Amino acid sequence: MKIFVTGGCGQVGSHVAELALARGDEVVAIDNLATGRRLHLPESHDRLTVVEGSIADQKLINQLVGDFRPDVIVHTAASYKDPEDWYSDTLTNCVGGANLVRAALANKTGRFVYFQTALCYGVKPLQNPIRLDHPKFPGNSSYAISKTAAEDYLELSGLDYVTFRLANVVGPRNVSGPLPIFFQRLSEKKRCFVTKARRDFVFVKDLARNVIKAADGTGNGAYHFSSGTDVAIKELYDSVVEAMGINDYPEPEIRELSPDDAPSILLDPSRTFADFGAIDFTPLKETVKAAVAYYREHGVTGGFTHLKIEENRA
Repeated sequence: MKIFVTGGCGQVGSHVAELALARGDEVVAIDNLATGRRLHLPESHDRLTVVEGSIADQKLINQLVGDFRPDVIVHTAASYKDPEDWYSDTLTNCVGGANLVRAALANKTGRFVYFQTALCYGVKPLQNPIRLDHPKFPGNSSYAISKTAAEDYLELSGLDYVTFRLANVVGPRNVSGPLPIFFQRLSEKKRCFVTKARRDFVFVKDLARNVIKAADGTGNGAYHFSSGTDVAIKELYDSVVEAMGINDYPEPEIRELSPDDAPSILLDPSRTFADFGAIDFTPLKETVKAAVAYYREHGVTGGFTHLKIEENRA
C-alpha cells in the first residue's frame, strides 16, 4: 500500500508512518517542522521519502500526490502552537486541508483519514459523554474553528473518509498540553499548576494502530477515539512525578478553571468499538512512563495549548 502522511514528523504522523513501514508499505511524508521534529522519522528506509514543506503550498501538494498517487492520505498535520496566530492556523488547517482534499479527488485517492479536535464541540458541551450527534460549536479557539472547517470540506467532498475526533493523545513525542509542561517544570524544580479539569488521555500508539486499520478500510465517517473514561489532570501530574522517580512529592498549586476551559471533555467511543473492535488501551502510568523516557533521551519541546490560558497552566 502507498500512504501519504502529512505531519509525518509529528507525534501521531511519525508513529503511523513507522507502523506502515514496518509492515511493508511505501510512505511519503511531509512536514514543515513547525512542531514536528526531524529525528522522529529518520529517512533511512528505502520505502520512505520525507519532504520538508507546507501543505498550504498547493503546487507542492498537487505534485507530491500526483507523482506518488497514494492509496490513502493520512492527514495529521495541524497548526496549533499559538492560539493568537490565526494566520498560520487558517493557512495550514483550512487551506492546507482543502488542498489535500482536492488533490485526493483529482488523483482518485481511495481513502482519506483525518484528525479532528474534541474542541469542535465547544468547551461547554451539552452532553457528557459527548455523542457523535452533538452539534459542532468550534468558536472557542482558532484551532477548533480551522480544524472543523477542514473536516467540513472533507465531508463535502464525497471522498471515502474516516475522521477521528480525538481525546487527549499523549505519549512519546508529545509537545502539546500538560504532559510536557509538567516534565519540563519538574525537571527545573519549578512548581506546577493544576486545574480541576478532567480529561481522557489515550496513548499515541493505541491511536496509530487504529489509524492503520482505517487505512486498510475499516470504518467510514466520524469516530471518537477515546477510552470513554476521564481522569483528573492531577492524576496525570502524579503519574509524571512517579515516572520521574521524584521521592519528595512536589505539591502542585490547584487552580480553578478559566472561563475558556472545559471541566471535562469526554467522548462516547461506542461507534468506534462497534466498528474497530475492542481496544486494549494502555494504562496512563505506562503511557506517561514512555513519554518521560522519550523526554529524557531527546529533550522536551513545546508545551503548546490551543486555548488562551495562563502560561504553564494545565
